[in-house]
Amino acid sequence: MASAILKRTSPTCLLKSMADSLGITGGSWRSYAKVAVGTDIVSAAPGVSLQKSRTWDEGVSSKFSTTPLKDIFKGKKVVIFGLPGAYTGVCSQQHVPSYKNIIDKFKAKGIDSVICVAVNDPYTMHAWAEKLQAKDAIEFYGDFDGSLHKSLELHKDLSVALLGHRSERWSAYVEDGEVKVLNVEEAPSDFKVSGGEVILGQI
Repeated sequence: MASAILKRTSPTCLLKSMADSLGITGGSWRSYAKVAVGTDIVSAAPGVSLQKSRTWDEGVSSKFSTTPLKDIFKGKKVVIFGLPGAYTGVCSQQHVPSYKNIIDKFKAKGIDSVICVAVNDPYTMHAWAEKLQAKDAIEFYGDFDGSLHKSLELHKDLSVALLGHRSERWSAYVEDGEVKVLNVEEAPSDFKVSGGEVILGQI
């Protein structure tokens, strides 16, 4: 099982930057996220809600409703994966398809829902899901202001790629709100531990 570890803004990161500037490499400069195996994901992100993917008109008619985390996770077996953003390379070409293409295998294991979440608005997520022809297999949610990822310490500053503050690339198996499996890539551009086949084998 992959470790739930990631880079965070801290004195350690400042040390790494100094080391990099001096040409010093090697060693581990990463620290643990707030979320981990055994975490109750609802309690770890109090008051956080997500926005289910939808058209603008659907948003208006629903009065821009949101979905509390307890409605997503409590009493259910859920596989959730987070990614840096809709329409980006690895996310579109590898990450989402890795779940879409084996959705029947997840259902066969009793998974109630497979969820994709990103720091995007729900309208972008809706259009992207349609483009990938994945909306019938996967539930797409927007974390429009990054509240979920910030609460779980799975956020990432990707300003270098003109994306601003986004998400790490990660996956989790959550049963009745409790995180049973958690995989976080070393870098958002990596696709080694967060794909569908990997977590399928961990359930």
